This record gives sequence, structure tokens and C-alpha cells, in this order.
Amino acid sequence: MTGLEHFNTLDPKPKLTVVGAGPGDPDLITVKAIKALKDADVVLYDALIANELLDYCKPDTEKIYVGKRPGESHSQDAINFLIVEKAYMYGHVVRLKGGDPFIFGRGMEEIEYAKGFGLETAYVPGISSSVAAAGYANIPLTTRGVSESFWVITGTKTDGSLSKDLEMALQTSATIVVLMGMNKLSQMAEICKAIGKENLPVAIIQNGTTNQQKVGIGVAKDLKEIAENNQLSNPAVIILGEVVKYANLTELSALSKNAGGNQ
Repeated sequence: MTGLEHFNTLDPKPKLTVVGAGPGDPDLITVKAIKALKDADVVLYDALIANELLDYCKPDTEKIYVGKRPGESHSQDAINFLIVEKAYMYGHVVRLKGGDPFIFGRGMEEIEYAKGFGLETAYVPGISSSVAAAGYANIPLTTRGVSESFWVITGTKTDGSLSKDLEMALQTSATIVVLMGMNKLSQMAEICKAIGKENLPVAIIQNGTTNQQKVGIGVAKDLKEIAENNQLSNPAVIILGEVVKYANLTELSALSKNAGGNQ
């Protein structure tokens, strides 16, 4: 797409708003995100959003699923093209992404691409699963005298490897949150054992904040067994740190029943 200068007089001017849908519970959407959805002419939405959020759209809003679950073929290049194409065709495109788009969500990549084609851009933060999933499991990421900070680490980099930041984080007393790490549980356990953190409390939280939330609790050396014994799989958040001791399995059962969402 080149020579788009003659489109500058379009009304409305082509625009992209990258919106965080939150961690799964539809009640955790922000007011500003709802306003963006109500104004959207086209919504490109991901796999892990609560479908109820699409009800905020106008009846004539075009809704396009561009999820990336295993076996689905929506490439980032194709999504980028759709953003620009639909913005110039209809006006306001909302890119609705699970959690927060700026936390391992490629939100900035899409904004930079859109800017390159002359689109106005905006960003609406979302509540990240890295924070909310732990909270719904009754686990504070920081608490006085136990953890002064937390790390949020990707479990799977672009090349498929586990981030080396995990080993550095384990040298501290910080709480560690690993996203997209369910395929690296054995490797994570080995790293913990190698540096003497094999008995560090851990939690695996699947479908956090939704009514399908499941939680497994244990210690780092048993990460893979925790997942197997509790039948846990993606999407899941992994928490490592002493704060996991605050989790109460009885309370977790009640929290799961009261959590919202269908994802």
C-alpha cells in the first residue's frame, strides 16, 4: 500500500485503537475499552477474550476473529494487513487483545505498522492476566516482608526457547510470573533445582479469572507433575515465589465458582 496521501481527507479518518480486553472475566473490562468498542466500525479479536465483550459493539460493526490457537493460521502479517485495509474501508478498527496488549501482546508492533500507513492510533490498557490470575487465586504478587517486587517473563521466546531472564529472576526474592510457559515446565524445574530453588512454592493457574479457573499448588521441582496431576494446560499462568503460600485451596474453589467469563 503506497500513495495513500489522497485518503487523508477521509471522514472519519482511518484509525486503529489497540484495546486490552483483560484476563477473561468480562467484568474486568475498562470503561474506556467499552467506549472504544461502541465506536468501532470493525473489531479484530483474539481467541482469549470473553465473547460477551463483542455485545458492546454497534449492530453493524464487522467482527473478525483472528485468534492464534494451535492449528489456526492467522499470521501477524495477515492481521497487520487487515488492520490497514479495514481502516481505509470503514474508519475505526479496534484490535481487541486478551490481557494487556503491551505485555507480550504485539500491541506496539501493530501500532507502528498502522502508523506507517498513515492511520491515527490509540492504546487502551487492559488488566493483565499476569496480575489478575494470581489475585483471583488469592496470591498477592507482592506483600510486605515476603516479596518486594515481581518479574513477568515469557516462557516461550520468538525462537521457541525459554527466556534466560528466569534464571536471573530466581537469584532474587521477587515473585516470578511466567506466561506462555506450559511447554517448558520440565526445563523450568531443572533450572530451579540447579540453583537450589527446588522447594520454591509454585502455582499453575489455568483460565484465570473465569469460571473455568483451575489451580495447582506445589514446589518448583514438581512443576510438570503439578500440571499432570491437576490436568492443567494452556492458557495458564505460572507463579513462582513465597507468596504462593497465601493460596488457600478451599477459598480457591469458591473464587473459581464466582469468577466470570467463558474463556
